[in-house]
Amino acid sequence: MASLSVHSDRLEIHLTRAERTLALRRESIVVQRDNIRSVIITEDPWIWLRGIRALGSIIPLIVAAGTWKFHGGKDFVSIKRHRPAVVIDLVDEEFARVILTSQHATDLIDSLKLPVEPAAVEQTPAEPSS
Repeated sequence: MASLSVHSDRLEIHLTRAERTLALRRESIVVQRDNIRSVIITEDPWIWLRGIRALGSIIPLIVAAGTWKFHGGKDFVSIKRHRPAVVIDLVDEEFARVILTSQHATDLIDSLKLPVEPAAVEQTPAEPSS
């Protein structure tokens, strides 16, 4: 399984040698944290595949690794069997979505959380009492 490194400004996805071979990809995937729109955990990553395999390997319901092209762009996938996976939706990156089998999906989500800034509270005028 890929190892994930969360930094203050980016998320690095380091593929294993087998994953790089199956995906036909040489380098790691690096995405800027500002470009992560959402991250969710799924029990069935296969339903998240969209489009057609453009570069990589697939044995249906066993393993899928590589690039999937769809009408709006492309996704990177590295999933195995029916194991929990993380789905990362991105904007302004090489991929629109990254789907990875991961045992540490909850830890990833926790580490990606940004501090919540207090929202401006709009004051409504109090109604006069009768």
